[in-house]
Amino acid sequence: MLIDVTRLLDRQLKGRLPTGVDRVGLEYVRHYGDHAQALVRFGGRWVELNRSDSRRLFSALLTPTENFRHWVYRCLGHSYAWRWPRWGKQNRWLFNTGHSGLDDREYARRIQRSGLRPIFFLHDLIPLTHPEYCRPGSAAKHHQRLETMLHLGHGLILNSQDTHTFLASYAANHHWTVPPHVVAHLAPPPFPPPSPDRPLEDPYFVVLGTLEARKNHLLLLNLWREWGASGEKNIPRLVLIGQRVWECEQVVDMLERCEAVQPHVLEVSRCSDGDLATWLYHAQALLFPSFVEGFGMPLVEALSLRVPVIASDLPVFREIAGDCPVYLHPLDGLGWKRALLSFLDSSSVERQSQCQRLHTCRIQTWTDHFAQVDALLERL
Repeated sequence: MLIDVTRLLDRQLKGRLPTGVDRVGLEYVRHYGDHAQALVRFGGRWVELNRSDSRRLFSALLTPTENFRHWVYRCLGHSYAWRWPRWGKQNRWLFNTGHSGLDDREYARRIQRSGLRPIFFLHDLIPLTHPEYCRPGSAAKHHQRLETMLHLGHGLILNSQDTHTFLASYAANHHWTVPPHVVAHLAPPPFPPPSPDRPLEDPYFVVLGTLEARKNHLLLLNLWREWGASGEKNIPRLVLIGQRVWECEQVVDMLERCEAVQPHVLEVSRCSDGDLATWLYHAQALLFPSFVEGFGMPLVEALSLRVPVIASDLPVFREIAGDCPVYLHPLDGLGWKRALLSFLDSSSVERQSQCQRLHTCRIQTWTDHFAQVDALLERL
């Protein structure tokens, strides 16, 4: 099989930390890497690395080293000049787990000429269902991605039943047929053990995710502004773990210019898995007030560490976590404030009740996930 690692490689070379989409791609490299070869698209070519170079590249993606950039350019330069994909060889799977390239019609033409059998991973339909939270033009690009997936995909992997519901509706509206598919929930990464030492002495809450409009950071920042302006003592810290992205000006303005917020909010833009596990483990709760999600990786990351969660009442969250978290409407500011006050006390009835529920909340593992994917491949 081939694994298209173009997105993973591009982000690694740019020094960007992995998003939820990238974490999925890395797990596919980890699971199938010993039996696969790497495909990289650049310079107008599709370059297929040989088995030994592929394994070295997979290893470097999973555990980046200081000489990563030098080795990658040397390896790809050699492959670009001398090795061409063996198009026409049948019964080889091509995994594309990051939507990368699917909005380019040339990608579809290459697939049709190649003889490969693509398996696509669909993360969400947010650019189509909620275009107001995406860059201009994202809806048209995502439409093209879905057209490529549904017309050329030999199989689809969907991260949730909620994503499947939106896909089935969209496909029906366009008279498209959904190819064979499987709904396979995602799993948390293999976190190292959290440090027993608290990163902050005072109580704190964590928000995990890129700083963008649909994540609804603004709701929490307004609550903390009100909290800070009240003159109360012992205000908990709000820890924002995530990178700033496009069109988050209101959040940035609050972080950089609101004096009532600044003493109580800590922004962590870069965070290793070990540090992330420690931040989550010692938090009063993970706060997840998003307006829309395709899955919600921070939710399973927190639950895997038995950390309480206060989250938006979204169907996909209930699908993943059942009744374990506390659910609130993403616009219910007073409800969120009451929940924060109740979870600030570690011994409160509300927090202790959820901690008890967490012991019965089963989160799917990557072994479970790939058992479902392998069953799909067998069926195909």
